[in-house]
Amino acid sequence: MGLLTIGTFAKASRLSPKALRLYDELGLLPPARVDPVTGYRLYAPEQLDQARLVAWLRRLGMPLARIRQVCTLEAGPASREIRAFWAQVEADTAARRDLATFLIDHLPRKDPAMSPTAKPLGIRYAALSDTGLVRKSNQDTAYAGSRLLAVADGYGSQGAPASAAAVDALKHLDTDSIPVGDLLNVLEDAIEQAKLAVHGAAGGGSSPEEAGTTLTAMFWTGSQLALVHIGDSRVYLLRDGGLFQITHDHTMVQSLVDEGRLSPEEAASHPQRSLLIRALGHGADAVPDMRLHDAQQGDRYLLCSDGLSTVVSTGEIRRVLSEIGEPEQAVRELIALANGSGGPDNVSCVVADVTELQQ
Repeated sequence: MGLLTIGTFAKASRLSPKALRLYDELGLLPPARVDPVTGYRLYAPEQLDQARLVAWLRRLGMPLARIRQVCTLEAGPASREIRAFWAQVEADTAARRDLATFLIDHLPRKDPAMSPTAKPLGIRYAALSDTGLVRKSNQDTAYAGSRLLAVADGYGSQGAPASAAAVDALKHLDTDSIPVGDLLNVLEDAIEQAKLAVHGAAGGGSSPEEAGTTLTAMFWTGSQLALVHIGDSRVYLLRDGGLFQITHDHTMVQSLVDEGRLSPEEAASHPQRSLLIRALGHGADAVPDMRLHDAQQGDRYLLCSDGLSTVVSTGEIRRVLSEIGEPEQAVRELIALANGSGGPDNVSCVVADVTELQQ
């Protein structure tokens, strides 16, 4: 079979002539020959496979620059690159789904006709942070108040002031009167304030680009907990005897697990398991996860830095949260467990119980 005209090739490849001309200009799919007299583009039949791959990748929504990269790879690496791209798409979709859920739950509360009918709930809480047995200083910050719960895990030369600045930027939420309808905007503004505060705190170090912090916080609205999360500190929920992790680690290793490149067991011992892909700091991706959680009487929430979750098993965490009634005793026991496992890192815990308010 000879060379195909652009019209014939377009029909066979399911790409429009306009798209083929664009891909030629970008160097993505150049024709086999251009007629020197007419300027017509002519394509070889063996280019059809690549053209169809380009068409499928465009249907996936892959950017042209990344398609160009995939088209230069052998089948195996190309497959892995597509898998990695789609994992990122799913992660982005999940983040948008969380925001959509937040809005769906949040917007009806702006309606003054919708008044709560359930019994009033409150929280009782405790927070504790410890240096551990190996580190010389504590770069964690933990805070618990009647409306705000927060854990931040600093890193770099100015990690301690960075984590403290992030939490301090949110403390006004513990005392300010916030209309329910303004909750989403208030939280977004608070995160912006935290970013600025962290940048200011980290700017005085010798390597400010390497200083920053995680931030995981929950704001009590009276019937719900609004979650703001960035980094690898975690929130667990103990409900009806089951323990659930309700945050997603923003680490390179977790992204490899999400893409199917690592198993959870391999991730647990990976030497770069603490390498963050999202954090508050210079040059970092600082887009947080935001969600609303409906609270139930009897719920128990644990916010903790990775100094706990990397050395204490979820089974042990569940045992402590289930068996120890007082939040203050629970945080002390969890930190004792972390130190009993070598205490390789700073460790911070906040425990909050959802209880019925006495009227």
